[in-house]
Amino acid sequence: MKPYSDITDPHLIKALAHPLRVQILSILETREMASPNELADELSVSLGVMSYHVRRLHALGFLELVKRTPRRGAIEHHYRAKARPQVTDEGWAETPAIVKRAMVGSTLQQLSGHVNAAAAAGGFDRSDIHLSRTVIELDEQGWNELAAEMTHRWIATIDRLKSESAARLAEREAEGDGEVKRTPTGVVMMLFEAVGDEESEEDAPAEQHLGRRSSRRPQPLHAAAHSGSDLD
Repeated sequence: MKPYSDITDPHLIKALAHPLRVQILSILETREMASPNELADELSVSLGVMSYHVRRLHALGFLELVKRTPRRGAIEHHYRAKARPQVTDEGWAETPAIVKRAMVGSTLQQLSGHVNAAAAAGGFDRSDIHLSRTVIELDEQGWNELAAEMTHRWIATIDRLKSESAARLAEREAEGDGEVKRTPTGVVMMLFEAVGDEESEEDAPAEQHLGRRSSRRPQPLHAAAHSGSDLD
């Protein structure tokens, strides 16, 4: 998992508001390296389009060139992600609304794909998973306190559990403790103003949930883009 790199410049945020660039960074987040040709095949886009976006990400400092391989009279370039981009509160505040909506739209599309794939593969079969939707009314102080809990306390807890688990797994592997079970885990956290909710309080409970909880830090909501966006 690559480390996070905070972004405050709205121009860099806008540069990330392209769905293909988000997909490229998502793939390279957990892969050692890949070439534009490999990425183009995987994402079913032309090599020319892929090369352009990879070059842009490289120029912006999100990717680094790590290997050059001769291929049939040409040179294939392999890149890796330098860090996972995370937009700061200050940078998000300065970002134009159209860019925000594009980024959020793509994030939701990606999340939908990940969650649906996990569900189809039995990722929600455990008895201790958690899935809930809660709609409440808050004043400004309540909103601020909830936002602080999510962005500081909860994420800090996830990071702590991730580090502690990694240390235990490494220790067990070093001791040759048989096959060490690793559980790829997903967590999606959202905080937003709920508008246009068709269900009334009489029609449905304020909270709907299944199971308990799951855990692993996702790509931040702010650092994604909307499918079909022409932002460049």
